[in-house]
Amino acid sequence: MNKNIFHILVVDDDDRIRELVKEYLVENSFLVTTAKDALDAKKKIEIIKFDILVLDIMMPGQSGLSLTKEIKKKDAVPIILLTAKDETQDRIEGLEFGADDYLGKPFEPKELLLRIKNILNKTKSTALPEEIFVGNTVINLKKLNIKIDNQTKKINPQEKKVLEKMLQSPGKVFSRDEIGKMINISKERTIDVIITRLRQKIESNPKNPKYLQTIRGSGYVLWIE
Repeated sequence: MNKNIFHILVVDDDDRIRELVKEYLVENSFLVTTAKDALDAKKKIEIIKFDILVLDIMMPGQSGLSLTKEIKKKDAVPIILLTAKDETQDRIEGLEFGADDYLGKPFEPKELLLRIKNILNKTKSTALPEEIFVGNTVINLKKLNIKIDNQTKKINPQEKKVLEKMLQSPGKVFSRDEIGKMINISKERTIDVIITRLRQKIESNPKNPKYLQTIRGSGYVLWIE
């Protein structure tokens, strides 16, 4: 198979939507697999490595939101959520669970295509090695874990997003406002708690951090040796 062909999983209980989306994406040179619900999707995710998932929120059985939360605990694959309700709370909850974008129904297939291309372009241009060393600490964003001192510590989707941005720009100072926008959080105290949790996972001595440091009055910076 051509390594430049991206494989997309479309999950929707509406047969007509599944087939229309599949047909349109195939016409635009994507490889597409479909699933009728979360259970069907999980079976296919176990055996196929997808480049992006398109999930309907409202499905019988497990919802798209619940499936997103489950997937993002162990995989950083990009996810676009489809919602008929298009309510603010659905969007916020989906983004909190780690979704990369959302699209309200009804939608134009071309808009979905553009959103898919946008996410894939970002993924390609900012791709990081699977394992990244920060001193003696090994960070694996794909597996959502950090190994330090013979211990493996899990990271959640929010922590993953913050780490990914910092690892892409080591030595850059990120303000609390910038970090908040990455993870859709505005409370500075919550942002500080996330950084503290990351320090506890990255640093041998979190109270005297060597890599994830505070720049007084400016924000936070990640240094890589």
